[in-house]
Amino acid sequence: MAGVELKNIKKSYDGKHNVINGIDAVIKDKEFIVIVGSSGCGKSTILRMIAGLEDINGGEILIDDKVVNNLHPKDRDIAFVFQNYALYPHMSVYDNMAFGLKMRKYKKSEIKQKVDEAAEILGLKSYLNRKPKQLSGGQRQRVALGRAIVRNPKVFLMDEPLSNLDANLRVKMRSEIKKLHKKLETTFIYVTHDQTEALTMGDRIMVLDKGTIQQFDTPENIYNHPKNKFVAGFLGQMNFINSAVSDDGIEINGCKITLKEDVLKKLDGMPEVIVGIRPEAMNGDNYKINIKPEIAELTGCYKNVYFKLNGIDCQTVVPAETNIDDDFCIGIDADDLYFFDSFSGDAIYGDSGFENLSGV
Repeated sequence: MAGVELKNIKKSYDGKHNVINGIDAVIKDKEFIVIVGSSGCGKSTILRMIAGLEDINGGEILIDDKVVNNLHPKDRDIAFVFQNYALYPHMSVYDNMAFGLKMRKYKKSEIKQKVDEAAEILGLKSYLNRKPKQLSGGQRQRVALGRAIVRNPKVFLMDEPLSNLDANLRVKMRSEIKKLHKKLETTFIYVTHDQTEALTMGDRIMVLDKGTIQQFDTPENIYNHPKNKFVAGFLGQMNFINSAVSDDGIEINGCKITLKEDVLKKLDGMPEVIVGIRPEAMNGDNYKINIKPEIAELTGCYKNVYFKLNGIDCQTVVPAETNIDDDFCIGIDADDLYFFDSFSGDAIYGDSGFENLSGV
């Protein structure tokens, strides 16, 4: 198996504007890496450059410590799983999975062994004689995975493979892909725009925005210690509230919130700051704020409640049985607050690594 290294990778389609801006990243052998970001941020482009389907305009791509910039895709020993399955409709499941091996002149006995092994792993043994049209969406996706597995590649590349599935099937397939990764012990690089997939599947997550890595870290660090406002808002949601800074704290909806001394030192000289708080953290005990709910959405066990703080749209999550009326009250604890620079959007943390000034 193999790791992947990106060294100052750049990509431009017009020779003037980069869509990938000098990306550096080291992906270790057997890691499950998720690349996440909004549409157009460059995540699929990175995947295609690793695969050799897109040329790069600068930098180096290494697979298993070997520079592959000029290698043809078929010589990179990778397998690509596409969003739309890309199955041959006239071929059986068996022939779809075996096709790549046949093109590489494998012996029939070896092909059968590899297809049978992959079908056993993916629960497809009883479907090998069916055509793709006779399969469900989840089964088709498993066939696409099987076609990649039989190759026994050094690296699996997956480009939003679950985006065409319904919500329940996506949850099931997420767990199946994670189990598959553990069984195969191979490097996986997985692209998605879905924050839940990113947080639940990745050993580490690469958060992209406009062709630049915003943060590359574990799901826990990205959620609990986002490096900037973009990361905080993209993964896990966060309410952002503009607030003036006074000598002893901030003010939210007329409620004065006193901050710790070390927090105030970091905010010294800032006329205002962006305050961040997760929707699920608005149930504290220290500062009670009356708000006027605008919309309440029932989502099963919980309700999403939408309202305004300091004139800005915000959201909280409450148990489904909670009565939502004009006297609705939220609670905020200073220790649950994040702070971001009003100009750069960078997170304001303490001096010791990722320790949040507010105690998060």
